[in-house]
Amino acid sequence: MPNQLPSHRPVDPGEEGREPGSFGTVPGAPVENRRQLLVKLSWMSLWMIYLVYPVKDLTGGGHGTAAVVAGSLALAVFVAAYLSLVAIRSTRPDGWYGKYVAVAGMLVIAIVTSFTLGESWLTLFTYTSVCVATVLPAGLGVRGVIAVTLLTLAIALLVRAESDTLVAILLPCFLSGLAMTGLQRLISTMRELREARATVAHLAASEERLRLARDLHDLLGHSLSLITIKSELAGRFLDQDKQTEARAQVADIEKVARQSLIDVREAVSGFRRPTLPVELAAARTALATAQVDLEVDRAVAEGRPGLGAEEAGALAWALREAVTNIVRHGEGATVCTVTLDEVWEGDGERYAVLEVADDGRGPGKSGPGNGLSGLSERLALVGGRLESGAGPRGKGFRIRALVPLRTVPVGAADSLRE
Repeated sequence: MPNQLPSHRPVDPGEEGREPGSFGTVPGAPVENRRQLLVKLSWMSLWMIYLVYPVKDLTGGGHGTAAVVAGSLALAVFVAAYLSLVAIRSTRPDGWYGKYVAVAGMLVIAIVTSFTLGESWLTLFTYTSVCVATVLPAGLGVRGVIAVTLLTLAIALLVRAESDTLVAILLPCFLSGLAMTGLQRLISTMRELREARATVAHLAASEERLRLARDLHDLLGHSLSLITIKSELAGRFLDQDKQTEARAQVADIEKVARQSLIDVREAVSGFRRPTLPVELAAARTALATAQVDLEVDRAVAEGRPGLGAEEAGALAWALREAVTNIVRHGEGATVCTVTLDEVWEGDGERYAVLEVADDGRGPGKSGPGNGLSGLSERLALVGGRLESGAGPRGKGFRIRALVPLRTVPVGAADSLRE
């Protein structure tokens, strides 16, 4: 017979170090095998020691044979209901409505035996109070414990229990139930924390997938566009019997393909962080192949004081995506201008602004594609934003990428340029 109980929940990332066959359990989590259930029932059975009072009452000779048999059966059913409640709630923590029937049966047995067999059986109300605190919702647990304690007091007065017995029964009945309500809230909190941790892990995995998708789109989009253009040029040179020029284009295609492979590997590993000078050099090659002149502000290669590594990397991605758009969609474009400046926003925040514009036909009526959407997400991660639209005087297409500048101490500008 298999030792594994059916699982009713996904594996918690926080429990990955716990083997399925181990004896330990995580508080608030359902047990996962019969050994864990046996250990839990064994621990719960230790609290059965307080049933020594009704057992002593049955074996003391104060009742007839019929009363002893009936009391023994009632006690056995009570213990079975108690352990069954523990077992079923451990394996099926939610959605089992039989728990109310079990607690109601325990309450009936406690009332009947206390009236018929004497004050020694008032001990059963302590276990009933604990079970009431366990099965009732958090908002009703304390009220249920108070109700059971008051019921115990009333029955104890009716059976004329001694004052010492009243204290010995009522105090554990109330405090044990109250402690169990606190434990149930703690277990509920721990369960929520585990679910929150699992959600955070899922979101982290989703964010990593989005990062990889953005990186691959930008990397491959740029590289494949360049390969396509150079392949077309190589084909034209071959048609014109220009072998030397065709070989040069093929050599460039090989270099771009090799670099693309390196970039993809780095992107998958999460190590790639492009820089403005590197992307500027790649932009020169791509635009020259597309017969577009590049005009660059000197500040693009030099950088700006206060421009952090993450922010500079986001601007480098923006430059790559803008150049890819020009190569792919910049029909009629002959000149591309790239500038890097800084602006002050109304809230006093200082931003670095990378602007890439061409003199082509403009964006037309089509909406932003995946590249610009991914670029907006990438800039948002560093607190920046993307602005795109028609260029100056409605001609061409312009992309403005804004990222925040950090406060830089005096004399640190030179170190940032290195």
